[in-house]
Amino acid sequence: MFGCAGCGSVLTAAASEVALPIHLADTHWEKLHPPLLAAGSYAVDPAPYGPPWRQWDEVGAREAADRGRFASFGALSDGPSGTVLLAPGDMRGIRLILERAGGYCMGIDGRDGPNLACLGCDLPVGTRMDDCGCWQVVRLVPQAVVRLPGPLERPVMDWAELLASGALWHRLSDYRDIPAGVALAQVVAAAEGGPVEVAPGPVALLLGRALGELLPAGEGRKRLDLAGPGFGEPAADLALVPVHPQTGEVWQPRARAVPVPMDAALWAELAFPPHQTRLPVVGGLPKGVERDDPLPPHPWYPVQPSWEAFRYTLARMPAVREPWLRAIYDRGR
Repeated sequence: MFGCAGCGSVLTAAASEVALPIHLADTHWEKLHPPLLAAGSYAVDPAPYGPPWRQWDEVGAREAADRGRFASFGALSDGPSGTVLLAPGDMRGIRLILERAGGYCMGIDGRDGPNLACLGCDLPVGTRMDDCGCWQVVRLVPQAVVRLPGPLERPVMDWAELLASGALWHRLSDYRDIPAGVALAQVVAAAEGGPVEVAPGPVALLLGRALGELLPAGEGRKRLDLAGPGFGEPAADLALVPVHPQTGEVWQPRARAVPVPMDAALWAELAFPPHQTRLPVVGGLPKGVERDDPLPPHPWYPVQPSWEAFRYTLARMPAVREPWLRAIYDRGR
């Protein structure tokens, strides 16, 4: 729970911390987005965010690296680090600062800096964004808020609980191209410039074509496959494994495979396709029985990994300074 540093008024009762959503790596332009975080949860962004913004040439490579940016990717923020992200509906006791409510066409995009003020003392406490091409989110200014005693945080679920509860199948599945782009960047970096053989199946459908275009062909290929809780560890050199949605911890294989982190919701879709695991809300079905009503969900077209999310992720990896990876990064500029 967070309150205003100026007067102590409660600003939000959100009490459960989650990992920073990787969907921040991209958005779908000219489209209204849902809230980035679920009600009652919050995340902390360690990177600077908000105006004033500076161009790469003004900052320089050394200062940019100190801020976790290793290749030019848009403007760099001189705003505060550690902003607290919440769903807009979780806010209370605030008003919109109208003179800072600029946007592109359908809402507010935060271009003018903090646009929410505390009703108790009128201190600017955060920035709301809800324009098209923006995730709906509030970013609280860390210097303007304080932690308050409140409800206990939601207990951290283990992998067995996450799989059994269905918590890995989440509401942002329409934006799966973004975590796919992030995972593609992680695989390319883990390949270290060598060829990759993708295991047949859902991983090949999602990433096979892109990896074939980005990495060389030839001998000594590293095999890429899924591994994780409830799924097992097929023989592979690179294993796509889930990231815990609450803690951000990467599931670790016991075998020699190099773990390649992937958004847990996308990983679950690949490991346990919904059309093969459809179950009623309560109870279960006999072993070997599958429902055929309604028909299994099938996309109209294959998901293409987001190139923007791919470059966003690489730009935040020190490895992007390697010539071979920098050449891949620069293809889309």
